[in-house]
Amino acid sequence: MKQDLLKTIKIAVMVLLAFAVISAGFLAATKLVTKEKIALNEKLTLLKNFNQVLPPDYYDNDPVNDIKPLKPNALFSAKNPVANLARKEAKIVTVFLRPMARDGYSGNIHLLLAVRRDKTLAGVRVLRHKETPGLGDSIEVRKSPWVLDFNNKSLDNPQEKNWKVKKDGGSFDQFTGATITPRAIVKTIKSTLLYVEQNYQELFYD
Repeated sequence: MKQDLLKTIKIAVMVLLAFAVISAGFLAATKLVTKEKIALNEKLTLLKNFNQVLPPDYYDNDPVNDIKPLKPNALFSAKNPVANLARKEAKIVTVFLRPMARDGYSGNIHLLLAVRRDKTLAGVRVLRHKETPGLGDSIEVRKSPWVLDFNNKSLDNPQEKNWKVKKDGGSFDQFTGATITPRAIVKTIKSTLLYVEQNYQELFYD
């Protein structure tokens, strides 16, 4: 009787152990597949954003995976300072930079800048923000064309001293009742263009 009980317990333990191993393997496999899917979605989203500011026929490489690590710099405010490179026949024609405006009204504003080899902006997009709906969210291209005003701009157009909102004596519009948000973006774009100016060789040459 005692031996039968021990045998039953051993079988139960072995079944539970096998179940635990199978469950752990299933969870690990699910996690791996989910992680890969998330990574793929992030890359596709990033490429979609790149193509919004630079048409894909302007480059022939994979800018999502063509990355140049950058040294921390006060002019280029980014959590992970890197440049994604757009090339045409191996020549770097545009760099994608993702600075962060730290002085938005409701927190950090994550930007995407495409800067051409001639130091002009191919385009700017807002990637993430927490600005006030109906006021500060006019920085989103789907809400307002405001951000398109940066197309083809540079430190010479307008002059560097005019890289401010109109309320501060500059060239760029602000929003009614929401000056802090556009002010933060204009300031960050100007700072990033200054960074490009000072680090041009590192950015556009291998």
